[in-house]
Amino acid sequence: MTRSSKKSSGFSLVEVLAAVAIIGILVFIAIPNVVQSRRDAEEHFAIARAEALNSAVSQYIQSVGRGNAGTTWTGKDNAEKYALVKGYLAYSPATVGSYMPNGYTYNFGFTPDTKVTITRGSGTSAESIFY
Repeated sequence: MTRSSKKSSGFSLVEVLAAVAIIGILVFIAIPNVVQSRRDAEEHFAIARAEALNSAVSQYIQSVGRGNAGTTWTGKDNAEKYALVKGYLAYSPATVGSYMPNGYTYNFGFTPDTKVTITRGSGTSAESIFY
């Protein structure tokens, strides 16, 4: 009987391990960049929403007058202040909680003239975002 010599045409174990190691290194380098860019995008989204709220507050002041806006604004919580201005937003869900991105909190000022502030996180780990 004659045996035909057949050359194997696969990858060796060392070559496969080297390829897996290279892919692992690339993932190790890329993942923090992806996470940071996602966080930056969420922060920019929260800032854009806050600017839309500030614009809605300005339109509210213009439509009802500065004096009337000040008297109706005083003593109200965030939900009640949002209810006053949500008609001036292009996109306005029923509650301010639905309008806020996850992990962010908006706080309306004591007077209608103050900007909406943004806080990321809650409790002791909360940090204000300045825009």
